[in-house]
Amino acid sequence: PPTQSLAAPSEEPAPATKKKRLRDPLAIVLICVIVVSLLIASLIGGELYARHVANNKVAQAVACEVQDQATASFGVAPLLLWQLATKHFTNISVSTAGNQIRDAKAMKIDISIKDVKLDKTANSKGTIGALDATITWTSDGIKQSVQNAIPVLGPFVTNSVTTHPSDGTIELKGMLDNITTKPVVSGNGIQLQIQSFNALGFTMPRESVQSTLDSYTQKLTANYPLGIHADSVQVTDSGVTSHFSTRNATIPAGDNNDSCFANL
Repeated sequence: PPTQSLAAPSEEPAPATKKKRLRDPLAIVLICVIVVSLLIASLIGGELYARHVANNKVAQAVACEVQDQATASFGVAPLLLWQLATKHFTNISVSTAGNQIRDAKAMKIDISIKDVKLDKTANSKGTIGALDATITWTSDGIKQSVQNAIPVLGPFVTNSVTTHPSDGTIELKGMLDNITTKPVVSGNGIQLQIQSFNALGFTMPRESVQSTLDSYTQKLTANYPLGIHADSVQVTDSGVTSHFSTRNATIPAGDNNDSCFANL
């Protein structure tokens, strides 16, 4: 009998199978999950990098101003990427290491900054709605600082420092003499007013010591940027705590007189 050739199997159903796979709900869900995961990963990576850069810039500016190490952090909400896009930063916290603020030894500052709006002009980089700072100064730091401020007396009146929270005074005792001072708000800074000065064997007048202390504390606490000024001061068991603040402050453009803000 004549042989009959068998027809080759048709290959056309393959495209239909492929289309069916593409219409598979599970495959579509997996693709969407992968895409969303990549987007989230990119967003998280960008957010972390932006925070790292922003935290460092603010910390460096504060460290430059107070001459001590500092750390900074931006508020968790909204996302920093959004704050960067809108140039509106809701909340920033800064803390220094507590080694010193300028020439004041063992002085630490904790700063809360709110409502920062960047709007660069020839003279400024924007505004700060509110800045509040708590400064702590330990008894030992006061001793070291006053020794540096009045080297002619040195350890003779600053061998030890004792705080008296009950009457808000600080007693500086030495081998021969002692000074009792009271920290008060004066102008934009803090003044150590001499309440009593018992000098045995020294010809240096009380007025001269007060003038030297005033010059020193003015340099430490009265020349901060952004209009930051002292609001209150309190003597504690371990030293002195003071509050400084400013409102609606202009951020300097970062010229030669404000070099600490140049990289913000």
